[in-house]
Amino acid sequence: MNKAELIDAVAKSTKQTKGQTEETLNALMATVQSAMAKGDNVQLIGFGTFAVEERAARIGRNPATGKELKIPAKKVAKFKVGSKLKDAVAGVKAKKK
Repeated sequence: MNKAELIDAVAKSTKQTKGQTEETLNALMATVQSAMAKGDNVQLIGFGTFAVEERAARIGRNPATGKELKIPAKKVAKFKVGSKLKDAVAGVKAKKK
């Protein structure tokens, strides 16, 4: 599913216009990106957590020449799947309380 298909599906589900849905989706993505750029995690209970992790500097190897090179430390974006999403993908039915 691409962004346009997601917008169509959400607009149909929420009975909003595609324009309103696209605006909302863009605002959500911008907010998540802004929070992560500041180093904050974004947690959506049951869906997952967008997190920023520090990757340490390390020594790598050029596969063509075999020469060692230094790979600098950097921050990377990670996504950890929440339990409800994990169960839905696996086909596990939700437990009744």
